[in-house]
Amino acid sequence: MKCKSIYGLAVVMSLLAIGCDNTDDGSNVDPITIYEKVNGNWGLTNLKMVDEFAKANAIEPSEENLSTYFNYEDFKINFSVDDKNRPTSYEVTGNVPPLFAPKGYWALSSDFQQTNAAAVRIYLYSDAQKTQQTDELRVISVPGNNEEMQLQLVRSSGGAAFVSYVFKLNAIN
Repeated sequence: MKCKSIYGLAVVMSLLAIGCDNTDDGSNVDPITIYEKVNGNWGLTNLKMVDEFAKANAIEPSEENLSTYFNYEDFKINFSVDDKNRPTSYEVTGNVPPLFAPKGYWALSSDFQQTNAAAVRIYLYSDAQKTQQTDELRVISVPGNNEEMQLQLVRSSGGAAFVSYVFKLNAIN
């Protein structure tokens, strides 16, 4: 008899616990995409050229700061999105030698940060239909509260990277 009353009490308690769980989580919103974080105007704070061959073979120097050469302190890039936070166009401004096409269209390899530590890629296109890819940038530091982003442009030959450029950018309000 005692077991039945304990069992009955447990059933009643669990039903009360389930019935009283009326959590209000607020309204549902879409998750924040990398497009929203990359969107906007970015100014160069540092440009580093990395000799990938020298780096792989422990030859020094393997890096060179290009920030103050060739007017790169004037480098600015704008990534635009539409009203649904989908990518539209990009444009580089400033009197700088182009390392990639100075204007065109863009898209990301993924809307969200990868869980496997692979870099999200920014694909650059010459046409609005995004059929003629001109280059690819790796997002090696995703913008967050600090409003900083790092992009990497890799040049390769025969499948082997020989030089890369690392752009450190700050958001321009």
